[in-house]
Amino acid sequence: MPLKHADIWRAIDRHAEQHGYSASGLAKKAGLSPTVFNPSKRATKTRKRWPSTESIAHILQATGSSLDEFVALTSGEAAPVGRHLPLLGYGRAGRPGFFDDDGYPSGTGWEEMPFPRINDPQAFALEICGKSMEPTFREGDRIVASPAEKPRRGDRVVLRTTKGEVMVKQLGRENAAKVELIALNPSFPMINLAPHVIEWMYRIVWVSQ
Repeated sequence: MPLKHADIWRAIDRHAEQHGYSASGLAKKAGLSPTVFNPSKRATKTRKRWPSTESIAHILQATGSSLDEFVALTSGEAAPVGRHLPLLGYGRAGRPGFFDDDGYPSGTGWEEMPFPRINDPQAFALEICGKSMEPTFREGDRIVASPAEKPRRGDRVVLRTTKGEVMVKQLGRENAAKVELIALNPSFPMINLAPHVIEWMYRIVWVSQ
């Protein structure tokens, strides 16, 4: 069956969510106007507006996704459950025993969360607690981090320091001397860390809100 107008826009919204963005955030990530995917621009009183093939190509390139993966998201059915991810409360992630020496989930105490197919076998989920990440993430939101994806400037990341501190930030500039970490809550300042004190840092690829 041919794809419908609603199918394409559904796929864009799902694609954005899977990679931890709003529709406007995904557009910005892909180098497009932040308003290009806004719901208000998807239809007028007289006609339906379709996203361009160029804009879809840009978001697939920005997220490292294939066209087949995008087309699978056009279905009106719920996204299929591909596996269960390890799930841990954010407040417990800094404690010993939950990650191995390589920074991957290990040990007992993890719960499980059903999740659509993801290519990273080491991906895991954390459930947000507290208000320190508002308004981006709120208490009860679940974020999925992928160790397989290298974070880039502007990405939202979760990291752990050699002292066992776990943080969720936006990645700023990086060089040999420091890594800039921008707070998601504007009430908190940006911090700089030396690269050697970061035990691991993973890109957030999905958030449930």
